[in-house]
Amino acid sequence: MRFRPAMDATTGELYLPVEERGRQLLEEPLLNKGAAFTAEEREALGLRGLLPAHTATMDEQLARVRSQWDAKPSALEKHVYIAGLHDRNETLFHRFILENLHEVVPIVYTPTVAEACRHWSRMFRAARGIYVTPGDRGQIARVLRCRGIREAAVVVVTDNERILGIGDQGCGGMGIPIGKLALYSVAAGIHPSLCVPVSLDVGTNNEELLRDPLYLGWRAHRLRGEEYWSLVEEFVMAVKEVFPQALLQWEDFANITSFRALETYREAVPSFNDDIEGTAAMVVGGLLAGLRRIGGRLSDQTYAMFGGGSAGTGIYRQLVFEMQREGLGADEAAGRIFVLDQPGLLVEGDKGLDERWRTLATKRDVVKGWHIRGDRIGLEHVVEHARPTVLIGVSARPGQFTEAVVRQMASYTENPIIMPLSNPSANAEAVPSDLIAWSDGKALVATGSPFGDVTHNGRRHRIGQANNVFIFPGMGLGVLVSKARQVTRNMFSVASRAQACFVDEDMLAQGALFPPIAEVRDVSRRVAHAVAEQAVADGVADPVVDVEAVINQVMWYPAYLPYRPA
Repeated sequence: MRFRPAMDATTGELYLPVEERGRQLLEEPLLNKGAAFTAEEREALGLRGLLPAHTATMDEQLARVRSQWDAKPSALEKHVYIAGLHDRNETLFHRFILENLHEVVPIVYTPTVAEACRHWSRMFRAARGIYVTPGDRGQIARVLRCRGIREAAVVVVTDNERILGIGDQGCGGMGIPIGKLALYSVAAGIHPSLCVPVSLDVGTNNEELLRDPLYLGWRAHRLRGEEYWSLVEEFVMAVKEVFPQALLQWEDFANITSFRALETYREAVPSFNDDIEGTAAMVVGGLLAGLRRIGGRLSDQTYAMFGGGSAGTGIYRQLVFEMQREGLGADEAAGRIFVLDQPGLLVEGDKGLDERWRTLATKRDVVKGWHIRGDRIGLEHVVEHARPTVLIGVSARPGQFTEAVVRQMASYTENPIIMPLSNPSANAEAVPSDLIAWSDGKALVATGSPFGDVTHNGRRHRIGQANNVFIFPGMGLGVLVSKARQVTRNMFSVASRAQACFVDEDMLAQGALFPPIAEVRDVSRRVAHAVAEQAVADGVADPVVDVEAVINQVMWYPAYLPYRPA
């Protein structure tokens, strides 16, 4: 409520009533305008003499930010600088991202955020977000209330164990929820006061961090078993109590916890796991766009997927769901997907398959006639015998898509779809320039991290970034607008289709499978509309009279309002 504008009954002007005065106002990043405070605001709010004489415009401030941004010599230093701006002036921070999406999103999030998480304790300058530790057991609701703002629309939580492709980063994983929520505000217009980043700091098994005298996190090995799950239970119930209208997004949990958390609390609070479900919807959206160029349906394709973790499992499940919607039986749909991990192709009956991997495994009868020597069936064998038309990498292991594999795919399918999605860039299963060259320009390529376009034989190939930002902000906005009580698989399905609509025919002709990042706000709006309507259709939300009108009302644009004393 503190950040909702009021309207002057006489003039009709929107303004923000503020209680803060003087330095207190300058030190609140959600309210601070820096040198943009007007003379009238300075006089009324106790700011006289606390700022330089000139009243800056937003454009002047953006130019000043740009000059400092350009002076930073590395991506990590740019990240540190922009984080500092975040801690001083949230409106200016979000506006700079919005006006420079292609350039800034890779800095505030993937891939640069991985390095920021790795060095979190040594780079720490200002507190942001909420850290919940085992020492807070029994009073987590109280900890959440210490934020001082009782409303929330989205809570993004990580337990820091599987940060992007770099693993356990202890309390440094906080960089992920902070980055995600910045994108919620920029892409979906959810006001930053309604966004709550949480690090569930249950310790770390990263020995380097535990030995570091500057490490700031809970200095112990990770909680496991009942102690861990009882803390998660208390946290979820505290979110439900303190922020009853909020969507809870699970982020960068390891496989051993992510699936259980998602399934246990799916109906307790509206929630989803972006690594599992957001990634899957985003990938399906890219495939749907690509199929407009090559023809056919999802159920006409054969898929090889390298990586059986959270993302791989989510993609597998969503593809099976989508192929069932197209008329295939569950077994027939599953039979079109070949999942590999470090042991090679997951095959029914193999030793060492846990319960989740058993659901992804290929039937043994399928591979009997392949006549493979040895126990391991590698990607090259799958490509030779199964002849996949789509190749997806979510393994966090570079170099897995070899020249031989790509050339083999290009020999039997006119336009193989190849997605090396692992982050950060160094973990990509292959680089686009190689994939285009090895396929003689035939492959349609999308990557998880941003890569430049590729020119091959005089032809430009656009390399779209397969970024979850095309799904999760719109999902959050759709849940907020509809007040959905649960997030359903159908809601992700319509989100995929809304995303795919933004890849036009010219982009497809140049090989793009995803829209430009600059269009993410329009994409999020359409995703939100589709999600809100689907929530009603699925019976998990009450009817909304005018979805578009509510979206217009809710979406925040980062611009300064006039302030008046409350």
